[in-house]
Amino acid sequence: MASKTTYPVLGNRALNRATLDRQLLLRRAPRSAMSVKGAVEHLVGLQAQNVKPPYYALAARLEGFDPEELSALMASREVARLVTMRSTIHTHSAEDCLTLRPLVQAARDRELKQFRTGLAGVDLVRLGAISRELVEEQPRTMKELREALLKEWPDADPFALSVAARCVLPLVQVTPRGLWGRSGQVTLTTAEHWFGRQAEPAPTPDATVLRYLGAFGPASVRDMQTWSGLTRLREVFERLRPRLAVFQDENGVELFDLPDAPRPDADTPAPPRLLPEFDNLLLSHADRSRIVPDEYRQRTWKGNQAHCTFLVDGYLAGIWRPTETKDGANVTLQAFAQLTRAQRDAVAEEAERMLTTLSSATAYDIQFGTFSD
Repeated sequence: MASKTTYPVLGNRALNRATLDRQLLLRRAPRSAMSVKGAVEHLVGLQAQNVKPPYYALAARLEGFDPEELSALMASREVARLVTMRSTIHTHSAEDCLTLRPLVQAARDRELKQFRTGLAGVDLVRLGAISRELVEEQPRTMKELREALLKEWPDADPFALSVAARCVLPLVQVTPRGLWGRSGQVTLTTAEHWFGRQAEPAPTPDATVLRYLGAFGPASVRDMQTWSGLTRLREVFERLRPRLAVFQDENGVELFDLPDAPRPDADTPAPPRLLPEFDNLLLSHADRSRIVPDEYRQRTWKGNQAHCTFLVDGYLAGIWRPTETKDGANVTLQAFAQLTRAQRDAVAEEAERMLTTLSSATAYDIQFGTFSD
């Protein structure tokens, strides 16, 4: 009987340091090496359920980041916000908006099946055509789109009609929504209309696996499926196996990686980092223990609200809350366990850096509070 192949073991801290390095969190990327758009593409998008998280995410990852840079890319339609991985809104480059969305369309089709009762009798092809005509005539709010669709299908569930439009079409949130320091309700048009060109052929799953590993590896098949919302990716990894480095974690789970990707020593220092709510670092692996200690898994959420988080020594260590008043900008940090004096000082220094990067206030207040569930 043939023995099972064994591969080099990567311990939890080694996985932690490798992932932080890929995520530009072990050290900030110098601007001479990576542009804002380059970072958005390297990270294969930024979680963007709310307006500010992409700005917080890049402030933690890029040297000398200026929020107006990302805002200008959005205004010039070089990046945009739309639903891609895990049925959630991401900020992507125009090129990724036009290719990644077709790649994950199977997940959108699967999502639609959950609403089939509310869509009884609805012709989804016709719904897509009507919705496209409406939002390309002028950007529409979801309420406006829903009301127009109800005229065609008055017996359908209104919310299901909204979901169907979002699943059938690649709908971009148009500016000023998402611009730094600006406000605006969510209004939608198609990616093709917004960028002025047709959607491009979806990249092969193979190419996207390689990009995922470059940003989140080393990783398992289940990790990639968790990140993307896609299923049945085992055959893709098997096809790529000859081109990949293969490891296993401490539980024997097979991990794949790019052969030349950085895998720093497990003892490499990891400075504190402040991250936004929904940061992809915390959401893109089936096994999140490389970043999230088991005892803290339930502490980044309260009801439907996700907290901003911070890392100490590379691991989730607490939550933080930014506020701005007429007197200045404030950050309140709540650690899950007692920090050393040196750790507190380093976290406070990182918080001050975040404030000076993203706030126009001239006065700052950084406080430590006690975490409570």
